[in-house]
Amino acid sequence: MQVLWLVRHGESSWNVRGLAQGHNDEARLTDLGWRQAWGVVGQLSGLPIRALYSSDLHRAMETAAPLAAVLGLAVTRDARLRERGLGAAEGTPTATLSPAVSGLGANRVLDPDARPPGGESVRELYRRVAEFTDELTVRPPFGDAADIAIIAHGGTIRVLDAYRRGLSVEQMAWAPRPNGSILRSPTPRPAHLNHP
Repeated sequence: MQVLWLVRHGESSWNVRGLAQGHNDEARLTDLGWRQAWGVVGQLSGLPIRALYSSDLHRAMETAAPLAAVLGLAVTRDARLRERGLGAAEGTPTATLSPAVSGLGANRVLDPDARPPGGESVRELYRRVAEFTDELTVRPPFGDAADIAIIAHGGTIRVLDAYRRGLSVEQMAWAPRPNGSILRSPTPRPAHLNHP
């Protein structure tokens, strides 16, 4: 059984400032973010993790570095694991993103096709994460029984978990995912059953 351990990156400097990050790569981990990254090591280092994937953005790669060092694994960077691109909204206060722009509200996806100017919709994020997930399911790096750790972002983790559970973008929740949190993702539903 393929087990995925989905890790949200540690607290970043933009998290502290309440800024929408998206694909912007200026943010770095705070001191707390580094402690959270080492906390991930404490929780995952005893598991039979055979592969480690990460978003290619700095905040995720910094979070992955301690785990990679302790496990003796290379980090496979994949841009499909990036946070949802927020276009013109990147660098603005997250609190100012209205549901009409973000498509999100009350911990739900209200409009999967809404997007900030120059940004991605939740549906587009779902599609690229689904592509990554299907590839990992069809061609697992160490067979079906290997545990895999994925270091990514809140939005990425939400859609990856929903897709593996067989939930469409219209059905999925948008619950909070704290920095440094770990989610054990279930065995996926049959490949392509619910492809967007």
